[in-house]
Amino acid sequence: MNTYSKRKYVIIGIFATIGLVFIIKLFGLQLLDPSFKQFATNNVLRGVVQYPARGLVYDRNNKLLDFNKAAYDLMIIPREVLDFDTTYLCRLLEISKEELETGIKSAKEYSRYKPSILVKQISPESYATLQEQLYKFKGFHTQSRTLREYSNKAAAHVLGYVGEVGVNEIKNDEYYKIGDYIGISGIDKAYETQLRGNKGVKKYFVDVHNRIQGSYKNGLDDIPAKTGKNVTSTIDIELQQYAEKLFQNKKGSVVAIEPSTGEILAMVSAPSYDPGLMVRRVRGSNYSKLLSDTLKPLFNRSLLAEYPPGSTYKVLNILIGLQEQVISINTHFSCAGPESVPIRCTHYHGSPVEVIGAIRESCNPFLWNTFRSILRKYESIADGYNVWREYALSFGVGQKLGSDFTNENKGSLPLESYYNRIYGGGHWNALTVRSLAIGQGELGVTPLQMANYCAIIANRGYYYIPHIVKEIENEQIDQSFKTKNYGKISAEYYEPVIRGMEMALDPGGSAEMSRIPDIAMCGKTGTAQNPQGSAHSIFMAFAPKENPRIALSVYVENGVWGSRYAAPIASLIVEKYLTDTISPNRKWLENVMIKANLLNSFQPE
Repeated sequence: MNTYSKRKYVIIGIFATIGLVFIIKLFGLQLLDPSFKQFATNNVLRGVVQYPARGLVYDRNNKLLDFNKAAYDLMIIPREVLDFDTTYLCRLLEISKEELETGIKSAKEYSRYKPSILVKQISPESYATLQEQLYKFKGFHTQSRTLREYSNKAAAHVLGYVGEVGVNEIKNDEYYKIGDYIGISGIDKAYETQLRGNKGVKKYFVDVHNRIQGSYKNGLDDIPAKTGKNVTSTIDIELQQYAEKLFQNKKGSVVAIEPSTGEILAMVSAPSYDPGLMVRRVRGSNYSKLLSDTLKPLFNRSLLAEYPPGSTYKVLNILIGLQEQVISINTHFSCAGPESVPIRCTHYHGSPVEVIGAIRESCNPFLWNTFRSILRKYESIADGYNVWREYALSFGVGQKLGSDFTNENKGSLPLESYYNRIYGGGHWNALTVRSLAIGQGELGVTPLQMANYCAIIANRGYYYIPHIVKEIENEQIDQSFKTKNYGKISAEYYEPVIRGMEMALDPGGSAEMSRIPDIAMCGKTGTAQNPQGSAHSIFMAFAPKENPRIALSVYVENGVWGSRYAAPIASLIVEKYLTDTISPNRKWLENVMIKANLLNSFQPE
């Protein structure tokens, strides 16, 4: 073979190799690298996310609590944006040039090829004008979504609110993308997966001006959005509104439970806020104002506040004493009133006093002697304390109850190790921790725990986990909410303490002013010491005595005595719920409670 022939084959080989390289490259670009295909497709197609409407929330009587209203987001795909009139677009969107530039910069940092939200929650009125002019702005398009609206200005902490999804949510759940919304608190957070529904996608042809020309494949490739499930809450919205009215200009909480089911009838944390403030484009500024408010309206006291239970805890200590058989219904202890030691009584009353009288009169010395007897029954004080503590735990004290709220506080019920650390092992006794006998010291309970504790007494020994949702559309609620949980006290020991709670509302009892005509209500007042000001006013109650329909706890911060504010408020709520009205001879009490302002005035002891 001559040199020419060899050269010919070399040249042919070179061209063949180059051709093969081009073929492989084209194969890669067209079939293996999806970005170029995507670039081409993006020129004629647009996929628009279809956000589902969130499920609706109703009260227990099927009254609508929140619903959805249309809104629109302006989307941007930075790579597709051409020069445009920024001043005109800012005028259409009612935003500043700085806001527009910041939004575009953020979109580019996120992705030059993926759509991201430039302006959120455009009203239907503004959207109509914008849509007519949008063809002038290549690379921009809109997507629809729904926003929460509220039927009432009540139950903000119960319902919660919806906000933009954060980095952690996006990282932990592939459903969420930047710009999506998620339940932040309340029912909207607890039942987010049920309420949110499922997103869909609609594909459209667009022209050179980025205007939609029609559906792609007649919608065959579209994925329809699936509306979220409706939820029926356990709340009685009329009772909720009434309780919030009674708590205006006050700090504290009300939690009311139906004992036979564990369903929460009302949950008030005061001060509160209008849930309507947490929607639309003003949500951010409103949230900042609420967050900086010194009255802490965003703080849910019903679930998170930790209060000393005060004298309301005496009922449980007596029940433990009866169960441990260190006292009986015939046991009597002497009381010297304010001269009593080591724990003084708040007032003079008949002496000696027995179980029923101790509850009726809220006698501190009786509870001290009972508590000391419990701890001394065992080989060591520590052993006795641990037995006492186990009883408290069985009543839901010192632990989360397992409600459907996601931010429940467990309260405070110290371990033996706590006192060993403070005083040294074997160097503390009943006298050292005597404040526990009257619900003070290191004890801390939430209003939800206190209401549940009262429900256990109402039920004579058992409870259902308190919960806020009654029904979910086409879905069962958590079955743990339908399971009885038993305390460690036998049913036989409840009757004497219930009789004492009933007599607390009789003439001469600690809460006689709060007696309701023709309704047998059983209650216990409490006054909790407060190192930062006046004592807290506390009351727990249930009614009727037989087959109770409501059990509740009321905490009024700086209310001084349980009988002054907490007991009257509780009695009004009970009467309202059971009779749907307030009797004429108690209207004066209602007016006093509504008008009372404890936010700016010092209440003398």
